[in-house]
Formats: sequence, structure tokens, C-alpha cells
Amino acid sequence: MKLLVAVTFAFLSTTAYAAGDAEAGKAKSAVCAACHGANGVSQIPNYPNLAGQKAAYLEAQLKAFKSGERKGASSAVMTPMATNLSEQDMQDLAEFYSAMEAAK
Repeated sequence: MKLLVAVTFAFLSTTAYAAGDAEAGKAKSAVCAACHGANGVSQIPNYPNLAGQKAAYLEAQLKAFKSGERKGASSAVMTPMATNLSEQDMQDLAEFYSAMEAAK
């Protein structure tokens, strides 16, 4: 019985992370491509390349823009973009761009 209780608490205390879906992210990335390039490599010097970035980093940045935590020049463009994204959208986009080959 003690083992069952311990396993139950261990299971409940772990945080479940939903994985992103790269195909769903690809479908949602059309608006991103205008600034970050269709292949995740920006042709605009001030905009970052997204291809090959770590999914956790990309998701964290989108969440920071959405919440208003991320400030600076890029927030004027990115905050409105991120505002309309769901948690799943952010995970999907992050997975899509992280699966791409990084710019060389």
C-alpha cells in the first residue's frame, strides 16, 4: 500500500509537458515566414533566424511576448503576434522551427 501511495504521489508531482506537433506548426507558420523566412532564415538583418533554435527557447520567447514580459523593439511586432497563439500553437511552432536545420 505504501508503494502505491508513493507511486501515485510521484506521478502527480511530475509536470506533464505536451509535445509540439511540427506538422501543425508548419501549417501555422505562414504569418511567421513574412519576417523569419519560409525556411526559418530571415532575410531581414534585425529579425532572428528561427531554424534550428531549441524548442524550449522558442516556446519561452513566445510566452514572454504574449505575457508582456519581453520588452524591447521587437516586442512592438511580436507581442500582437503572440497574443493570438494558444499554448499548443506555441508548442507546435517551436517544434516546427527547432526541427529545421540551423542557418550556416
